[in-house]
Amino acid sequence: MKLQRMNRRALTLGALAVSGALALTACGSDDTGTNSGGSSSAAATGASDIKCDDAKGQLLADGSSAQKNAIDAWVKAFTQACNGVQVNYKGSGSGAGITAFTQGTVAFAGSDSALKPEEVEASKKVCTGGQGIDLPMVAGPIAVAYNLSGVDNLVLDAPTVAKIFDGKIKNWNDPAIAKLNPDAKLPDVQIQPYHRSDESGTTDNFTKYLIAAAPNDWKYEGGKAWQAKGGQSASGSSGVAQGVKQTNGAIGYMELSYAKDGLGTVALNTGAAAPVKASSDGATKAVAAAKVVGTGNDLALKLDYTTKAEGAYPITLVTYEIACDKGNKADTLPATKAFLRYLASEQGQGILSGIDYAPIPDSIITKVRTTIEGLS
Repeated sequence: MKLQRMNRRALTLGALAVSGALALTACGSDDTGTNSGGSSSAAATGASDIKCDDAKGQLLADGSSAQKNAIDAWVKAFTQACNGVQVNYKGSGSGAGITAFTQGTVAFAGSDSALKPEEVEASKKVCTGGQGIDLPMVAGPIAVAYNLSGVDNLVLDAPTVAKIFDGKIKNWNDPAIAKLNPDAKLPDVQIQPYHRSDESGTTDNFTKYLIAAAPNDWKYEGGKAWQAKGGQSASGSSGVAQGVKQTNGAIGYMELSYAKDGLGTVALNTGAAAPVKASSDGATKAVAAAKVVGTGNDLALKLDYTTKAEGAYPITLVTYEIACDKGNKADTLPATKAFLRYLASEQGQGILSGIDYAPIPDSIITKVRTTIEGLS
């Protein structure tokens, strides 16, 4: 497993290096003619996905920590190509990102939950003549990751997960867990559940799964803020991952890209023929069945958290980039469009699977590309 991860990381770094080199050819100079979308030389090199156009200056953004690792990879390739742009993405959490966006302090925000009606209304104050819209850009499975000495494979179902995070199941050798894992040697160790301390779209999506798949065992309303009592808390997906890594008997929810370095990931019994582990492919299968429920230029999606489709991983989130459809600040509009255009391109989407994220299905990402070109 470790060798597979090392090989995957090596392939990803290689892909990023190649994309950066190709992108420099496409965008490194304004007088080469390669910035034109119709340039045959750019198409021949495969670098036409990164078009710098008039992008320049500093691009400030904040929001979802779930996509932070993806953003870091995207920023590396984009800024190598468009060296006149500096992208600063904080990754403070979805709630903080939306607040920053509606206050006008960032050009765009990342959120693992679509804008609420009151947030759309607030965005109209900074989007002159327009409003904030949701652009689905990256998908990712939310892994239920654990640290339990001697247990390498663990199967749970939604009711059991709900009871663990609600403090109703307290020990790892509980009969409910043992029934799902007849071949495992479960120790008499106290369970230490970790959740997010900050407002988080990851929490929102994780609890949406519990509400939908275990309604009799999860009685909370859900949302970005954690509502159940007890357990340990940590800031950001990285904080939850670190807490679980440091504590034998711990379990937490986090994006798959954070569930590394000694952490196991739970296989979920969804009712399909076999339990499903978090994976990029499983997330893409889940998102492919999503419905666009946004109106106009808004592309908010509705996911099915109770899917029983073979290989579909149900705890999947979609991270949206939130921007003004109209009324973007003139000084940051070129950079915003250029960066978002790259994220939605085949090249940008193409690096996601190699870093434990999932690309947005073609039927949806093509709509995203069209919408980005219309930002003004």
